[in-house]
Amino acid sequence: MPDSPYPLTPYDEYPVHATPYPLSYIPSTDYNWDEGYYFAVMNPQLGIQYCCGFRVNPATDMIGGYALFNDNGIQRTFRFSRTWRQNFKLEVGPFRVEFVEPLRKIRLTLDENESGIAHDFLWIGTSPAHLEEHHLAHRRGRRTTDQSRYSQPGIAAGTLTARGKTYDLAESGWVAVRDHSWGLYVERPPFAADTRWLPPVPTSPDARALRFWVTFRCGQLSGFYHMHEDRHGVQRKLDDVFGTPFGGAFFLGWDQPAIALTGARHEIEFIPGTRMLHRATVRLTDADGGSWTQEMEASCPPWVIQTMGYTPGSWKDGGSFHSYHGNETLATEWDEFDFSQQPFDYTPYGAAGKDEPDTMHTGLSYKDRIHGVEYVLRILTTGPDGTVHEGAGQLELFIQGAYAPYGFD
Repeated sequence: MPDSPYPLTPYDEYPVHATPYPLSYIPSTDYNWDEGYYFAVMNPQLGIQYCCGFRVNPATDMIGGYALFNDNGIQRTFRFSRTWRQNFKLEVGPFRVEFVEPLRKIRLTLDENESGIAHDFLWIGTSPAHLEEHHLAHRRGRRTTDQSRYSQPGIAAGTLTARGKTYDLAESGWVAVRDHSWGLYVERPPFAADTRWLPPVPTSPDARALRFWVTFRCGQLSGFYHMHEDRHGVQRKLDDVFGTPFGGAFFLGWDQPAIALTGARHEIEFIPGTRMLHRATVRLTDADGGSWTQEMEASCPPWVIQTMGYTPGSWKDGGSFHSYHGNETLATEWDEFDFSQQPFDYTPYGAAGKDEPDTMHTGLSYKDRIHGVEYVLRILTTGPDGTVHEGAGQLELFIQGAYAPYGFD
């Protein structure tokens, strides 16, 4: 029926239904149920990271996304948004996604716009996507995270234009990564309950303190792994938005069997007086007992997630890409900041959520002294047979609260 609250979508043509309703129906009314993509290309020699993507929030009927270009700490972000059920195509204004070969080749297009950022490139996986262990978290008996995510390394072919310069992404030195996640995720203001009217959140002496998430490509070798530790440095299952103690796999080419990873140890060197990465050594063990070593170094200041759209005040009206921005068809805006010196004092746009915790990542207040947590890495990987693989990748690293292994209190 034309006036149905759950209209047919192009995807209803395929035998992929998980409910007896069209795919525009989501079996959750929670405002924190969303689905979306993150695509990135980076070049550590140039100190450049570029990422783009979008997220759909069915409960608010919004789809919102971003294109973020970081050149050695100078960060420009283009944000775009519209209502979702009016158009189920994977496009928001000038931004489009086309799955040429699902899970392997994806075309990403951003037409010219007021921000000066544009791109047209093919994102190509260099090894299969890795489905992470399912994420679950609870709060006083209520499930607050129930999410799946897969991550994948790759390369790109095409062009990126930003700040008056065009880059050929097929040239040597460029690496690509991505992820796709869906389900219940963290509560994000303004779509979160006012905690004044709820019992206090139970405290845990062993909550997550460290998140270490890596996707990389080093020549023929590529892969993904992540680890999460409590304040004592113990990797274990946590009732947390990320939860998993450790997981990951390496691949020596697309058609080669996965090299399952079973554990990792790290030695991290931080920039003095901060919790920001300078370099790290990670020693990994595979399922056959083989030992791998990754030497990684940050190539430029980390980029800052707060301009993407996830957090309240990332849009100039004080909202996020889950909120409505005054136009059902298309709302856009852009900004540029100098984040070359970190940490720095950060205040979001508007008043909404300034004193709420950033539960997604750092645990800090949105109005606080912050630094980026997304790093472009130079990486050297040494395999069990002594073979050395050189390349690059992305690290998401943050340490929340006390963390004994490196003396953080």
